[in-house]
Amino acid sequence: MKYLPLIWSGIWRKPVRTALIFLQVCVAFTLFGVLQGMKSGMDRAIANVRADVLYVGPAVYGGARLSIAELSRLRSVPGVKTVSFNDGMPAFYQKPTQQVYVLAIPPTDFFRTVEPDIFTIQPRDLDALRKTRTGILITADVGKKYGWHIGDKIPLTTSTAQTNGSTTWTFDIVGMVSDHERGESSLVVANYYYLDESRALDKGTVDHFYAIASDPKQAGAVSDAIDRTFANSASPTRTASFRERSQQTMQSLGDLNFAIRWILSAVLVALVFSTATMMMQTVRERTPELAVLKTLGFGNWTVFLLVAAESLLVCITASLAGLALAWIAFPLAAKYIAGLSMPMVVVGFGVLGAVLVALISVSVPGLRAAKLNIVDALAAR
Repeated sequence: MKYLPLIWSGIWRKPVRTALIFLQVCVAFTLFGVLQGMKSGMDRAIANVRADVLYVGPAVYGGARLSIAELSRLRSVPGVKTVSFNDGMPAFYQKPTQQVYVLAIPPTDFFRTVEPDIFTIQPRDLDALRKTRTGILITADVGKKYGWHIGDKIPLTTSTAQTNGSTTWTFDIVGMVSDHERGESSLVVANYYYLDESRALDKGTVDHFYAIASDPKQAGAVSDAIDRTFANSASPTRTASFRERSQQTMQSLGDLNFAIRWILSAVLVALVFSTATMMMQTVRERTPELAVLKTLGFGNWTVFLLVAAESLLVCITASLAGLALAWIAFPLAAKYIAGLSMPMVVVGFGVLGAVLVALISVSVPGLRAAKLNIVDALAAR
C-alpha cells in the first residue's frame, strides 16, 4: 500500500495517454464479453434443449406429407414412449400485412407438457379447445395487436380451401396460450381435427410427428430406427432430436467457435501491440524519474513491479468496465434472442485475459526500466 501513491502518480503522469489505453482495453473487453458471452450462452441454451423429444418430418424438404394413419406404426418403434403431431397454415387477418400462423394440434396434454418452458397451455384452455372444434387459443401479444378477446369470432384468410370452396376460416377465441419464443407473437393454436375435417385437400395428413424417446441417451438410435421403419413407405422420414436440430441450426450459421476465436485473437494481439507501444513511450519519457528512484535505493525488481502495477491497474480496471458494459447489453439482446445471457465464467476469463495483456505489454518496457543504468539515465544517454 505504501507504493500506491507512487503508482497512482505514474498512471496519471500523462492523463490523455492513460485515457487512450483505458478506452482501448475497455472496447476490446466489451467485444470479448459480448462474443464470448454469446457463445457460452448459446452453448448453454443448446445443452438445455431436450434430447428425448424427436422431430419426425419428411425426408425431403417440401416432400410428401405424413399420413396420420402412420401413428400406430410410429408408436411400435422400439424406444418410443409416446407420439403426437401437429399441422398448420399461414393466414392473415383483414389484410395481407396482418399475418397470423394457425398451429393446429390435437387437444391432448402432449403439447402442454412436452415443452412447458416455451409453450404453455393451461388445462382449462386446453379443455375449452377440446370442447369447441372451431375454437382457437391466442397469445396475449396477438390479442393486443388486433384487439381480440375471449368470446370473439374472427375470420382468417388462408390459401387452404375448405370443402365448401371458401378460403376464409371463422374461429372462436376460447382461451389463451403463452408462447415464450421470440418472433412468434402472431401465433394462434387451433384444433387439428376441425382443420382436417374442413379442408378440401390433404385430409388425414400432418406436417410432422413428434416422438418422445424412453431414454434420452438412445435418442440417436431411436431416430435411426424410425427412419428405417419408414424408409420404404410412401412418406419416408428424417428424424432428429430437438437438441440435434438446434445444433444443426447453429452449424448452418458457420463455425461460430472458429470465428469468435480468431476475432478475439486478432483484437487481443492488436491490443497488446498498442499497449506495449504506449508503455515503451511512457518508460522512455520517465527515464530520469526512474533513475532517481534507483538512486534512492529502489531495486531493479521493485522498479519493474512499479511499472507492471501501473499497467495491471489500468488494464484490469478497463477490462472490468468493458465486461460491465457487455453485461448490461445482454438483457437488451435477450429481448430479441430468448435465453441469451453472459455466464460469470466469462467475466473470470476476461479478467485473466486483462492480466495477461498487461503483463505481456509491460514485459519489454518493464525490463528496460529495471536494467536502467543510473549514470546514463541521468546524463540522458
